[in-house]
Amino acid sequence: MPHTITNRTPKPKYDVVLIGGGIMSVTLATLLHEFDPNLDIAIFERLGRFAKESTAAWNNAGTGHSAFCELNYTPEKEDGSVDISKAEKIAEQFEISKQFWSYLVDKKYIQNPQEFINSCAHMSLVFGEKDADYLRKRHDAMINSPLFSEMEFSTDHDTLREWIPLVMSKRNQSEVLAATKMDLGTDVNFGALTRKMGRHLVEDSHVEVFLYHEVKDIDPREDGTWEMKVKDRIKSHKQEVVADFVFIGAGGYALPLLDSSDIKESAGYGGFPVSGEWLVTHNQELVAQHQAKVYTQATVDAPPMSVPHLDLRIIDGEKALLFGPFAGFSTKFLKEGSYLDLPESVNTKNLRSLFGAWWHNIPLTKYLIQQVAMTKAQRIQHLREFVKDAKEEDWELKVAGQRVQIIKKDDKLGGKLEFGTEVVVNDKGTIASLLGASPGASTAVFAMLNVLEKCFPEKLQGEWKDKLLEMIPSYGQKLSENPELAKNTRAYSKEKLELKH
Repeated sequence: MPHTITNRTPKPKYDVVLIGGGIMSVTLATLLHEFDPNLDIAIFERLGRFAKESTAAWNNAGTGHSAFCELNYTPEKEDGSVDISKAEKIAEQFEISKQFWSYLVDKKYIQNPQEFINSCAHMSLVFGEKDADYLRKRHDAMINSPLFSEMEFSTDHDTLREWIPLVMSKRNQSEVLAATKMDLGTDVNFGALTRKMGRHLVEDSHVEVFLYHEVKDIDPREDGTWEMKVKDRIKSHKQEVVADFVFIGAGGYALPLLDSSDIKESAGYGGFPVSGEWLVTHNQELVAQHQAKVYTQATVDAPPMSVPHLDLRIIDGEKALLFGPFAGFSTKFLKEGSYLDLPESVNTKNLRSLFGAWWHNIPLTKYLIQQVAMTKAQRIQHLREFVKDAKEEDWELKVAGQRVQIIKKDDKLGGKLEFGTEVVVNDKGTIASLLGASPGASTAVFAMLNVLEKCFPEKLQGEWKDKLLEMIPSYGQKLSENPELAKNTRAYSKEKLELKH
């Protein structure tokens, strides 16, 4: 019988335990339940609802990361050419997500896709001759790929005024600007999507969901299973729960939980927490003049996740604009975490990594200190590079999500800061964790398939294969090498997700 979330007590043993109620755990639970509805699965979430941390709408940019606009995915090589290989990978990963969501809509597991995904042009915008030359070269390279063949490029002020009237208002005609535009871009409310999937699991599956339940520790048992200490935060009751397979999708808290498991693969990992803030306007006169997500180049010494962008957001049916992100710093690993999170994460296994990463990122430390010290007026000055006549009273500061960037062991540097997303799995494939931030939620389906490929390879290639191809028809094929498949895949997603482009 499907169940509802009540004051039930967890069972002592499950086949699968998923820690965290964000998009990663909920995606993995949905995949596993589709593959085998008889699996005994539990999700433990420490807060009172799904998707309250990194997955929440205002805690991320809501960009369906397709590498259409993010310039850090297309570096210029020493010979002057532009490398688009990473961009192609990320674009393919988002197409996998869209196929899976389309399957969920088609099965009527979730309804009203416009409540979580909407068409929104993705643009790159650069200033000055040098960057305009780079953007032209990038465009020339990208349109040769089936994934980016519809990308438009312009340096013409009249065209740019049509594309981004708010940004072009009061611009000097002699100013050199260049932009690319992909109408296939999307704005995604990952929080709404996660709660839709979560509702399906609660109402129409045997997956058990426990809110206000926090996993405090994970220990290996001699029989190869895992024992977790689970705290009911309402009743202050603690109990032990055993599982054959554990996935840690707990955002910033994934790192200390992974460390508690004592698997050798976790050795040397550290975490560096970074928070962020947006300038947000709900002034609909301004919103009407900016119907796109517009990314530009990161400033010198800024981390990749601090690339300035001015974005249309559609959250709960309301349109708004956000600008940022401005980096912040807190020793918490989650927004609703503890200030002791960072100091308590330091141990003998990661001390060298942490020190090495700090020593080799002193410019980043300076950058963060400058960002934290900025006043609202100084932030508005940055916004005026995009919106010439931005008025302080039209914009409010909103705190974004808390991210924990990965620090990894490095033989030369001691440790280095990683800005990507990484799956860590033990050698037996019985415990997996997702670490890192960008591109994050957009790649949730790809990342969770990566977990399944590492932990259940025989099943994925055997009894689960037909269901996998039903959910993700393009699985195992490269859209970048198959124009017809790329076209058909996007047409299918467009229809099911009710996208305009």
